[in-house]
Amino acid sequence: MAILIRGGTVVNADISKRADVLIEGGTIRAVGANLDAPAGTETVDAGGALVMPGGIDPHTHMELPFMGTTASEDFFTGTSAAAAGGTTMIIDFVIPDPKENLLAAYKKWRGWAQKSAADYSLHVAVTWWDDSVRQDMGTLVAEHGVNSFKHFMAYKNAIMCDDEVLVNSFTRARELGALCTVHAENGELVFHLQREVLKMGITGPEGHPLSRPPAVEGEAANRAIRLAQVLNVPLYIVHNSCRESIEAIARARAEGQRVFGEVLAGHLLVDDSVYRDPDFVKAAAHVMSPPFRPKEHQAVLWRALQAGIVQTTATDHCCFCAPQKAMGRNDFTKIPNGTGGVEDRMGVLWHHGVNSGRLTPNEFVAVTSANAAKIFNIYPRKGTVAAGSDADLVVWDPKKTRRISAKTHHQNVDYNIFEGMEVVGTNAVTLSQGKIVWRDGQLRTEKGAGRYIDRPPFPAYHTALMQKAALERPTPVLREAAE
Repeated sequence: MAILIRGGTVVNADISKRADVLIEGGTIRAVGANLDAPAGTETVDAGGALVMPGGIDPHTHMELPFMGTTASEDFFTGTSAAAAGGTTMIIDFVIPDPKENLLAAYKKWRGWAQKSAADYSLHVAVTWWDDSVRQDMGTLVAEHGVNSFKHFMAYKNAIMCDDEVLVNSFTRARELGALCTVHAENGELVFHLQREVLKMGITGPEGHPLSRPPAVEGEAANRAIRLAQVLNVPLYIVHNSCRESIEAIARARAEGQRVFGEVLAGHLLVDDSVYRDPDFVKAAAHVMSPPFRPKEHQAVLWRALQAGIVQTTATDHCCFCAPQKAMGRNDFTKIPNGTGGVEDRMGVLWHHGVNSGRLTPNEFVAVTSANAAKIFNIYPRKGTVAAGSDADLVVWDPKKTRRISAKTHHQNVDYNIFEGMEVVGTNAVTLSQGKIVWRDGQLRTEKGAGRYIDRPPFPAYHTALMQKAALERPTPVLREAAE
């Protein structure tokens, strides 16, 4: 059945205009003023509202087996909660165990994700290296629509990559036209500091940020950037939380390096005082990596988002309930790392970004949807309200108020890091594949309705040009000799 969204203002990353939107067969057929619709078309009244692309969260972890337990949110509950908050696509992560075959891990995640209620795609992490990993990366790009590979520089003795793995994987990704992403924390330093903090008798959640200070993130970000510079491969740094990593990205981008940055809604709004809550359950609920930082870092992150130093917003949605967090009651290093947020990202960013004047509505669309679609090569299929694009849309009421609470959210977790926050501006209607999945506070998602979205590699000519530039770049010695 066709749907006509009538009377709203269409807001894209580049332009806003008064227009109707006609949807047929899951695709936007037309965008324009006073559109006619076929008989039997359902009409959605968007008078006084904004019509925007559905959000894309490029960083989630549904059903993740991690630190001796499994995340409480599965692909159905997670994508449903996302739709309730206006996000219509997630990009989750396949994380193989050390020595686990990459293709086998990918197929396992695809099996779990079949229950998704909205569209999804998958990054694949490289957690070890041999020739089979090299071959699997090629197969994933050529046959399975994967164009990004994740590298954890933290979690020693588990999934951490050393420099040898980074160099080999970065080089292979460049050959394939794939994007390298990194979790930037110096895992050796974190491991050392965890032992030191425990020796001091600090065992509670307050020890978590002490063992992961901003410097360990800044060092890893800079190291990844410099490796990518030498190998001439584009780089995407996830969940930047502090001044040090932002400065590393800004410096690289000023030098012309292709480096992208992501910031989490939580890091923009939550500070490290949460770890000093005397209630263990409340403090442990906020244990994630990188940790929440002192307030002064939030101002840096907001400015980086405004200035385009970081381009995307995400959640790192990885939920563990109170009994799971209690695994680390006597040792903070055993608290499963992760928090929620996939349902609330759009609302809190609108309220604290647009309503505060930090972001325009167009910039909001860019950082919640369009930029992710462009960086991960699914634009204009996703990330824009335009004829021919997927009908993943939100009808946004900029005046509607919502109070965030674990008692009312749809996320499958027993806390909310934005608990009690009142936001002005929220989605009145969410459409996924041209179907209404959220309206008037009612969730209408269907298990298994989500599609896996292929993300093509970046053009071969682009990769070839990067390789050619790397070979032709003179070394300082050669330059001096030439002079």
